[in-house]
Amino acid sequence: MIALLLGHPKARVGFAILIGFVLLGALGPWVVVDPLAYLARPHEPPSSAHWLGTTGQGQDVLAQLVGGTRVTLVVAFTVGVVVTVIGAIVGTTAAYFGGRIDDLLSLIINVFLVIPGLPLAVVIAAYMPASPFTITLVLVFTGWAWNARIVRSQALSLREREFVAAAIVGGESHVRVIVAEILPNMTSLLASCFISATVYALGAAVGLEFLGLGDIGMVTWGTTLYWANNDAALLTGAWWMFVPTGLCIALVGYALVLVNFVVDEVSNPRLRGEQHWRDVLGRTALTPMTATPVMRQP
Repeated sequence: MIALLLGHPKARVGFAILIGFVLLGALGPWVVVDPLAYLARPHEPPSSAHWLGTTGQGQDVLAQLVGGTRVTLVVAFTVGVVVTVIGAIVGTTAAYFGGRIDDLLSLIINVFLVIPGLPLAVVIAAYMPASPFTITLVLVFTGWAWNARIVRSQALSLREREFVAAAIVGGESHVRVIVAEILPNMTSLLASCFISATVYALGAAVGLEFLGLGDIGMVTWGTTLYWANNDAALLTGAWWMFVPTGLCIALVGYALVLVNFVVDEVSNPRLRGEQHWRDVLGRTALTPMTATPVMRQP
């Protein structure tokens, strides 16, 4: 799967952007000044001293952008992993066992799907201590059901396959059948679920922090936008306080969407471009056909 993805130009671009931001989050805080330090006059435009200007409190915008990358990405990718794992466990369990277990888990999934996710996240986050852990917990609680529904639908079709029946007849345990037989055949689906959940988590986490439901004393992309709004950056024309952060959020989302598009394309040949099918048909036309004679029974 990884080799196929890396062979696609869109995936290479997406991975390059993601790796760049991961390195920025890991190494950036070591090479920039303290993002909470008051260094200059408020609302200074970009200059040689401060490449992205200063905030309404005189803090360096570039330092805040770099300093907030780590926490924002950790929250987004953590939510993506946990949501995908929970969705895979619940979805495959419901599809594999069926009967009352499937009915009960499907009812729970449907209840979570009926309740609007973001309003529920806002209500829960408003009554919990403000921290990145709270944001992560809230987004996992409100975002796992969609992945569980998708995984259950795919697992239902795999449950009827011959290799699963052979494993059950062979005496393998339920856990081994699920882990070793069903889940490996949903690798592309799980990868797509993870990417979609990460994109959702990135936007939702930034949105909750922008509303002031995060820890406004920490430096993240969401709190940067919160303070920019609090300082009336849009009304005063201080575009450097929110445009760079918005571009970074858009770039990370764009990179994830590129990788997700390639995952879908690799796992579903129908989504491949017209040129791919021309190449396939061209190779087929150039390949000599060998006929195997059919022997009739006397």
